[in-house]
Amino acid sequence: MFDQLSERLQGAFSNLKGGKQLTQDNMSDALREVRRALLEADVSLRVIKAFISRVKDRADGEEVLKNVQPGQQLVKIVHEELVQLLGAENKPLNLDGHPNIIVLFGLQGSGKTTTAGKLALKLRKQGRSPLLVAADVYRPAAINQLISLGKQVDIPVHTVEGSTDVLHIAQSGLDKAKADGHNTLIIDTAGRLQIDTDMMAELLMVERMLKPQEKLLVIDSMTGQEAVNVAETFNTQLDVTGIVMTKLDGDARGGAAISVVEVTGKPIKFIGVSEKPDGLEAFHPERLASRILGMGDVLSLVEKAQEAIDLDEAKAMEEKMRKQSFSLEDFMKIQKQMKMLGSLDQVLGMLPIPGLNKEMKEMIAHGGEKELKKIEAMVSSMTAYERQNPDSIDNSRRQRIAQGCGMKTEDISKFLKQFNQMKMMMKQFTKMGDDAKKGKLPGGLHMPKKNKKRKNKQPDMSQFGGMPPGMGGLPGGFPGGKLPGGGKFPFG
Repeated sequence: MFDQLSERLQGAFSNLKGGKQLTQDNMSDALREVRRALLEADVSLRVIKAFISRVKDRADGEEVLKNVQPGQQLVKIVHEELVQLLGAENKPLNLDGHPNIIVLFGLQGSGKTTTAGKLALKLRKQGRSPLLVAADVYRPAAINQLISLGKQVDIPVHTVEGSTDVLHIAQSGLDKAKADGHNTLIIDTAGRLQIDTDMMAELLMVERMLKPQEKLLVIDSMTGQEAVNVAETFNTQLDVTGIVMTKLDGDARGGAAISVVEVTGKPIKFIGVSEKPDGLEAFHPERLASRILGMGDVLSLVEKAQEAIDLDEAKAMEEKMRKQSFSLEDFMKIQKQMKMLGSLDQVLGMLPIPGLNKEMKEMIAHGGEKELKKIEAMVSSMTAYERQNPDSIDNSRRQRIAQGCGMKTEDISKFLKQFNQMKMMMKQFTKMGDDAKKGKLPGGLHMPKKNKKRKNKQPDMSQFGGMPPGMGGLPGGFPGGKLPGGGKFPFG
């Protein structure tokens, strides 16, 4: 997501040198590169002009803080202005109404139907009871697609077989929601290849009849400048309440996401980050701005971990590590949970790793996935007893396992050695965590006593045990703390 833009911006700031103040002279080259980077990312020209102007006005003459590079000072200003450009803060859905009504609209191919299913699943996880309404009567197979998505996420879909009357379908969906006790109605409307009068008239009639709390415009981020034009037209006609940007996980340059808020004055409420049913994330301007500027997005990663990792199971795993009874069966359970956080390159993109460019991320992610597949093949070739008791694996068992997974006995031996090293490391981590809770530091030192009156305490992350168990301290679970090929990881 925004990899190319992120690299260009980081390069622009790193070249800013000298001076106790930010001036037009020492900022000119950096801001010229920022302008070029935004243009290449397909950000609207008028948005770029306004953005650069605001950055210049704020930065010109600002004192450079002691021990801070001018480039870092400019990054701070650009970050703050980028947050404002993206909408300043997260705008949650308006869930008023009985039932609450959400209408999705946009051009054909923007991802409305898929987004409807994802949104329904997201709301159900939050305790809502959604009903999907298939009101796209023009696109072939649209109704069947929504029915299929509904079955996939176990959410009911209302249809009226053979009907092309969108108003009747929407009204009957509302009646069904009230009758069956659903508190959220999500209506998937028809799109067109281009905006036309008939399309707008139909949407206006649906809006006037249902008076929805949310009118969400779904935009394909890969359409670039056209996405901005579409957003402006829909907003003028329908006064949208929010925007959903889809396909931000693709090779899109992403400029549309940066432009639409400024152009329409309406917030982005969700972004589509994968094709999976759970691939819809609430939009947080500050987090996306941080990712674009290479600062990572640890908060989103923690939220994903909270959803993916069962806390009771994590505590049980921690206890096993403490007692060194952690088995290969447990290791594979955790690796499966880690996959739910997303692909390795997505996880790496959320971590603040200086100098980690797109090529390095792809190399690490590719090597990590390959390594994990090898480990899965090894463990799958073991018996249940061997997975629970890895110390029982002698030379003859190694030979059998190697034949079963198509590898050498040396590979099996190396993996088992690394697994044991990881167990020892995890035991040390849990002991350090226990000592920290008791106020102890290494070498017999003690932590200073906490001020009980102090407010705004940091959240207690001890329940997550630091890095998720089984990862060997690294994204993707590289045992032994090494990259594929024997290279050292750039951090940790």
